[in-house]
Amino acid sequence: MPRWSNMIEDLVSRVTEIGSAMLDSNQTSEQTLTQKCEALLSNLGEATGLARSKEILDDFKTLDQAQKLAFFQAICQEFGVDQVALKAALDAWQETPDDERTRNIHFASEPRSQELVRRLNLAPGGTAALVGMREDLIRHMKKEPALAALDKDIRHLFSSWFNRGFLRLERIDWSTSANILEKIIAYEAVHEIQGWDDLRRRVAAQDRRLYAFFHPSLVDEPLIFVEVALTSDMPDTIGAILAEEREGLMPQEASTAVFYSISNCQAGLRGISFGNFLIKQVVEELKRELPELKRFVTMSPVPGLRRWAHSDDELTEQYKDLIETLDQQETLFDLDFMTQQKASVSHLAARFLLEAKNKKGRPYDPVSNFHLGNGARLQQINVWADPSKRGQANSWGVMVNYEYDLDYIEKNHEAFLCEGIVSASSEVKRLGKAD
Repeated sequence: MPRWSNMIEDLVSRVTEIGSAMLDSNQTSEQTLTQKCEALLSNLGEATGLARSKEILDDFKTLDQAQKLAFFQAICQEFGVDQVALKAALDAWQETPDDERTRNIHFASEPRSQELVRRLNLAPGGTAALVGMREDLIRHMKKEPALAALDKDIRHLFSSWFNRGFLRLERIDWSTSANILEKIIAYEAVHEIQGWDDLRRRVAAQDRRLYAFFHPSLVDEPLIFVEVALTSDMPDTIGAILAEEREGLMPQEASTAVFYSISNCQAGLRGISFGNFLIKQVVEELKRELPELKRFVTMSPVPGLRRWAHSDDELTEQYKDLIETLDQQETLFDLDFMTQQKASVSHLAARFLLEAKNKKGRPYDPVSNFHLGNGARLQQINVWADPSKRGQANSWGVMVNYEYDLDYIEKNHEAFLCEGIVSASSEVKRLGKAD
């Protein structure tokens, strides 16, 4: 981290310590956490404001889950829009509807919870603490939908604080600090890293790359990372990439970059999109390093396939017998079974990826929705590609290659977002034709 960032952090910490000494410890100890939040919004002093913010965040960490839920509910109820101020702004605009009064309506309609979060963020370590707080909020929101309003307020601020301009891309290799490498092992969400030897194969081999986004307020905490394999062609199984005993490739001999795992690291940043920026920037990094690369593809899981197959979707009725056969098969990766069912599973997967939609009219599969939304093309369906427990549980082992064709990314992106068009290769379209 730059030296000036450390200097600013040290200054904020010193000012916070001064503010803590200025606060009346007896008074603050008698206040509820909600009362402390109210005092923070009423506070005008910089030092005492920082001290109050830190105290609130520290107190929150000591709460049990029931107390955290009560706190979130109180913030929703007591820190909404100031109705008196909003009415005054509306009345003023009706009297004189000019630009200044229009802007006043905007500021008056902002929930007080947003200003509360802004002030909490000023405390030392405030951003990291708020990311952790939102993780708890998301957990409780599943049973308390009313908390969605508060989550929307926090997500709105996070979208600004974690926009692309604040992120830095770093390549992770074997010389990266052990602290970060340990977190890469822990955060890998697609293909589990089996210890240090496995990690070394993924970051130290000459034909492997790993890139991560970092934020200056979350020191040594990756936000998202992508693992890349440099290959001579597009793979059709994940084993070809993850195998311990595989023949390495000189980077200059590679023609294809395969993005085979993308992992979001911070649960409290769910819904804040980093992946689209990450992939496009990594493509640019790889092109600069290895201009011989011609293709940029993924080796992607299909996490929604099996869940969709057991839904009440009208399309799944056509495949009822096949779905039952797959579910009842004890060993999916039996050679005879694989040979017999390959065509049927390929057809099922193609129909799913081309036609199955969620309630918003987008692809049912979240990974598909992500890559298609970024301008990729659905290039190839790989049956029996992932024999892992997770792969079989989610998709009976099916994986997919999406291709980022640099000449068509923007066109595909616009067609998908504006018209819902799924860009797919002729082979996938052929597989998906109805019987």
